[in-house]
Amino acid sequence: MTRPGFTICICPDARLMRDRIDALLAAHPPALPEGSSGGLGLAPAAPAEWDRQAFWGDEPLPSAFWEHLTLQGLFATPRALVVRNAQNLPAETWKRISAALAKPNPLAWPFLCLEVPFDKGQPKVPVHIARLRCLDFAESKKWIWRSPGLDERGVSTFVRQHAASHAIRFAPGALEAVCAALPPDATAIATELEKLSLAAGDGEVTPAMAALVDHAADIDIFSFMRALQAGNAPMTVWRQVLRDRLGGDSMLFPFLGMLLRETRILWQLLAGEQVRLPPSVLPAKQQLARQLGHAGLARIWDLALEAELGIKSGERSPEQAMEMLAAGLFTLFARSRRAQPGGTPQGGRPRPPAHAPGGYRS
Repeated sequence: MTRPGFTICICPDARLMRDRIDALLAAHPPALPEGSSGGLGLAPAAPAEWDRQAFWGDEPLPSAFWEHLTLQGLFATPRALVVRNAQNLPAETWKRISAALAKPNPLAWPFLCLEVPFDKGQPKVPVHIARLRCLDFAESKKWIWRSPGLDERGVSTFVRQHAASHAIRFAPGALEAVCAALPPDATAIATELEKLSLAAGDGEVTPAMAALVDHAADIDIFSFMRALQAGNAPMTVWRQVLRDRLGGDSMLFPFLGMLLRETRILWQLLAGEQVRLPPSVLPAKQQLARQLGHAGLARIWDLALEAELGIKSGERSPEQAMEMLAAGLFTLFARSRRAQPGGTPQGGRPRPPAHAPGGYRS
């Protein structure tokens, strides 16, 4: 079966979207460029694997994305270009993508991920995206995958499939009890099932183990930062981070990523750039950006990168890294409450940190 020229994934659940992309890539290994061969040129080379590269729609797409999307060559690497939160890309960027997709590159497989909610069974796709020719073409080719996420039945199906693939066994009545305690979020479900598997050891998950499921709603990173800034019971928020996001070092890095993306947005607002945000949250984010100032936002960036470096270098455990990050954030926000709002040093607007990606303009 010929692979799609590009794929549009519409789903608010990142784990379900990732699983879908994994399945598509496994089902369609990259074809060799015509005329290529392996070894001494006496036999065709084995099919290569897709080199998956991720990009984010809430920052400008780098030049590497456009090069991989359009450039071809005999020895080029087949790449899967995954654009997360593509619904946040400006309309002009979408027009450019649509034009590029009209001339498909056999060595590039773009995945445009629209992580939008569903309303009455239909995804809330921005109008400027829904009207593009590439969507009409993808619809006609059946290159669009839609999923509203997990409902009650979907949770049960996901648990059964995940348990089967990870050799997790349930005692009578345990599956129903566990499903009733789980949230409709595939990432959280996978984490909780891993915990239950460890508790069960070589045995079965019992109905009583459903009490081990401890999951609260996903943290709102902006609410977390506002709680720190206001000084209103920040430890309550921090405990939620530790419980829901940092069950292991693999969950720590997604939290750091959210923290850095939110800080980038605040930097853009403080710099006077136009950022695509809902009108209901824009004033609050502008106010927080002014209160932290450029120095405060740069310090958040430094703290997050110090935590990441400490773990990857082996100098600190995930718990130690998060303790230092927590202490640094508490100190920073306490200072910003006492300081003059704005935080811009004399001499004009400072440059962003060298490691801070710039923002887009709408």
